Amino acid sequence: MRKAFAGLAALFLLAVVVQFFLAASGAFNTAPNDESFRPHRTLGYVIFLLAVVLVIVAAVARMSGRLIGMAGLVAGLVVVQVLIAALARAFDTGDITTTAGQLIFGLHAVNGLAIVAVSMRILRLARALASGPAAGPAPTAS
Repeated sequence: MRKAFAGLAALFLLAVVVQFFLAASGAFNTAPNDESFRPHRTLGYVIFLLAVVLVIVAAVARMSGRLIGMAGLVAGLVVVQVLIAALARAFDTGDITTTAGQLIFGLHAVNGLAIVAVSMRILRLARALASGPAAGPAPTAS
């Protein structure tokens, strides 16, 4: 089960990296925002589902409390992504983007970097657990 968790953590990190690519390609697309960011938005829903599954698998696999907590943290950060985007759009008026909306939406990228950092830490710990002895102590976080 530890190897399955490590594989899921790797898949999650890969999805997050692809999400950054889709955000960049949407930003430089000449199509309207709704159309150009559709793949980014769709993958965001998949990432949320993967984050929830990551927490469940961590708990079922009886990973360390720290690792379960980090999986929960990354799921929470994904929820914050949606809230940031919704709040930024609330400041916009129709097709006109306001300065406040742009500033708030900038937090979307910063939070995305936090998701990458936590995901990388989860993957590193998960791989250490998957390659180590099954009954051995969990690696310490440094």
